[in-house]
Amino acid sequence: MNRVYIKTYGCQMNERDSEAVAEMLRGRGYSIVDNEFDADIILLNTCSVRDQAEQKAIGKAYRLLPSRKKRAKDADKGVPVDGKKRIVGIMGCMAQNRGRSLLDQLPDLDLIVGTQKFHRVPEHLDKLLATMRGLGPKPSSIVDLDEEAGSQNAISQHTPGRKISAFVSIMQGCDMRCAYCIVPKTRGHERARPIDDIVAEVEELVAAGTREVMLLGQIVNRYGIREFPTVDGKSPFVQLLERLHAIEGLKRIRFTSPHPVGFREDLVDAYRRLPKLCSYIHLPAQSGSDKILKAMRRPYSRERFIELVKALREARPGIYFSTDVIVGFPGETEEDYQLTKSLFEEVKFDMAFIFRYSVRAGTPAEALGDPISEEIKDARNKDLLAVLEKHSLARNESLVGTVQEVLVEAPAKRGENIFQGRNDGDRKIVFKGDASMLGEMVRVRIDSATVTTLTGTIVD
Repeated sequence: MNRVYIKTYGCQMNERDSEAVAEMLRGRGYSIVDNEFDADIILLNTCSVRDQAEQKAIGKAYRLLPSRKKRAKDADKGVPVDGKKRIVGIMGCMAQNRGRSLLDQLPDLDLIVGTQKFHRVPEHLDKLLATMRGLGPKPSSIVDLDEEAGSQNAISQHTPGRKISAFVSIMQGCDMRCAYCIVPKTRGHERARPIDDIVAEVEELVAAGTREVMLLGQIVNRYGIREFPTVDGKSPFVQLLERLHAIEGLKRIRFTSPHPVGFREDLVDAYRRLPKLCSYIHLPAQSGSDKILKAMRRPYSRERFIELVKALREARPGIYFSTDVIVGFPGETEEDYQLTKSLFEEVKFDMAFIFRYSVRAGTPAEALGDPISEEIKDARNKDLLAVLEKHSLARNESLVGTVQEVLVEAPAKRGENIFQGRNDGDRKIVFKGDASMLGEMVRVRIDSATVTTLTGTIVD
């Protein structure tokens, strides 16, 4: 009884955490399966950014657990019962956020593991299995939510085999305390991994065939600002980028998610000096209104944000930008919204994640309530999406006729001998090719464009 299925909700950091847990479990003798129906153990790695994400995970857990109650009722009635009992656990941000209160909704849960205890999952499952086999005390739920020094260093293992692009966690936690955000509660204070350890991890990945890494952190460009010194005017993050840039065989470096305040001159200058640093930045704006930015506790102004965009475009002409925006934050008037819309028009974001505000318990903004109607939020959301699509399509159409360097990532979902990859601006490009190209850089002439996809032909 050691087949494990892990379902992941939420961000890329959650995906990376799940991969590391899976590899830890393999090292302990567990097998990882791709289908929950084949599993003896089901782990849900959860997200707490929005209440909807939590409810989705709770609903999934509830659907997995009622069978136990039915078996108990059948047993009471003398109905034959299948002796199989699956272990069900919740880990990650929702586990950290809700803690033991999850047992009020889901009393049959076996395991609740917080964000600093992923590396304890194998030993907790060992204990649960031992009790089920009669080798320990009566089974009970295990809840492990405490902080643990050095936990950021535990997420370093990768699934064996070649990964053309790989996630690399470089830090955990966030100290920014934005009014709407639950992350400081669920992920704790900022904690960085040593540069040497990260470099060694990436070197091992590259030796196995990785060509691109995505560096992950809640505020990734604040990496190590309290643990490590600035050297020659370069922050620890820029020092890390330089070390990774020097790795032979690594073609591209990406990172997410940064904060505008972390883009100081040394990082802007890195886009002039380090060609492996991709021409794409995810730069969360959240709002185009100074009033709303202040209410959100975002320590920059609209003007400063635009200045930063201009500086980065000067350092790396043609750079691509994506962003995060919240519509309907408490106090957002129509004038405030129009300022956000005009920011979209001015910056011409290539991509954006647009969220309708929802209250998160335990955040500073909770006391403000949720005074803006869902109808208004929905209208603003759709309006911004229309602006985004206009500029995204214009950017893609501007690439028709150009030749783009593409890292070939995988077969496309549709079409015989059709493959896909991305340019260094993170634009999806599909083209006719063959499997020998996987992991290689190829030159593709762009023939046509839609809002989301470019189609092209390989050129010599």
